[in-house]
Amino acid sequence: MLTVPLLSLAGVAGTVANGTNRIAVLIQNLAGAYGFARRDVSDRARTIAVLVPVMVGALAGSLVASQIPDQLFERLFGFLMFPLLILTLRKPKADVSAAPWPAWLTLFVFTGIGFYGGAVQAGVGLFVLLVLARSGFDLVTANAVKTILILAITAIAVPVFLYNDQIRWVPALVLSIGMGAGGYVGANLAVDGGERVIRPVLIIVVVALATRMLGLWELIGDQLG
Repeated sequence: MLTVPLLSLAGVAGTVANGTNRIAVLIQNLAGAYGFARRDVSDRARTIAVLVPVMVGALAGSLVASQIPDQLFERLFGFLMFPLLILTLRKPKADVSAAPWPAWLTLFVFTGIGFYGGAVQAGVGLFVLLVLARSGFDLVTANAVKTILILAITAIAVPVFLYNDQIRWVPALVLSIGMGAGGYVGANLAVDGGERVIRPVLIIVVVALATRMLGLWELIGDQLG
């Protein structure tokens, strides 16, 4: 929710910011997956079972997103930031008593998650966590599985954006350094006792960036001018 609007604020066009961000996401989740693997936190069987629909959805989503006009993408992204902020502030709880989903529903849900992740990426981890918590995963294991799924989504999406010349390497590498370090540290923090979310700062920054993506900064500036 933060890096794509910040890239856009720095002058990177909307769809290019979307593609550029994926390099950092790829590095972050590689580091996160390594961190979880070192702590032996995973559920390989159930992860592998949903990888194919996730990757198919990611390919379709990234192909669609790469063709959206920049301004339209920015407006859509700005609109999405508000419901994503609400989801971020609500911590999912594991439901160990829930009945397993039928195979067709699991296929449909994870294909949809893959499509969204391939197209937008922002907040896809929230949807994965909600689904996994509903499936009875504890949140630590769910975070490990989420990392693998986002890694797969990103690995599919990056070549699509690269083919469409929608990646800028200098900001991508700068983001990668920070997000790679954060992914590794975050994985260990999740195992050792959970994450602390600085809620007031997150709310202020997301609202400010969302209004910018929606074009409200320019509108206010025109009115004041």
